[in-house]
Amino acid sequence: MPADLYLPESGEGPGMVVYQEIFGVTDYISSRARDLAALGYVVLVPHLYHRLGDEVVQEGGEGLPRAMELMNEFDWEQGVKDGVAALAAVRARDEVRGPAGVIGFCFGGGMAFNVAAAAKADRAAPDALVSYYGSALPNLLELAPEVTSPSLHHFGTADDYIPMDKVEEIEAAVTAGNDDVSFLTYEGAGHAFDNPSPMFHHEAASSQAWVATESFLLEKLPV
Repeated sequence: MPADLYLPESGEGPGMVVYQEIFGVTDYISSRARDLAALGYVVLVPHLYHRLGDEVVQEGGEGLPRAMELMNEFDWEQGVKDGVAALAAVRARDEVRGPAGVIGFCFGGGMAFNVAAAAKADRAAPDALVSYYGSALPNLLELAPEVTSPSLHHFGTADDYIPMDKVEEIEAAVTAGNDDVSFLTYEGAGHAFDNPSPMFHHEAASSQAWVATESFLLEKLPV
């Protein structure tokens, strides 16, 4: 599986795995990986679509139908195994010092959550989990008791794909029995609000969520 590596200026630090949106490993995903490296993390971005030709499609209107096709073609169970392998791979790197976490956006937000559950079964759960509007989460809530990593979840209140009743259901599931969960919502923000594409971007929500993400990670995975 191809993966992109981003090193901090120091050359070493805690590990982070970044899981892509449905559009593939886009410039946006790469930019967030660089942001994390700038904070001091050793960042790995696995190309989860590598079994589908490692396709990257246009973010927004014209690319959305193809992105939905790719998501439907994607073997989720195998993808989770690939995601767990990426977490093991970053932990095994010589540059990694200390703990390792996972972060995902949209498609990747659900993947990060599922990876946290699957890795826990192997006693290798991530040391922190950040999920941005995980699109698969409504179908993964039975895994919530297995996700014991400290976690941060971001959702917009105007998400066309995950309405507020589902967001509330997700919050109830992920916070039950786990007191190390932060669950944040952003008024008026739609799905994929962190993506800079004009179709999705909500500037205030994106900024606020990233500040919260930085604070959370620096607390749970100090550099």
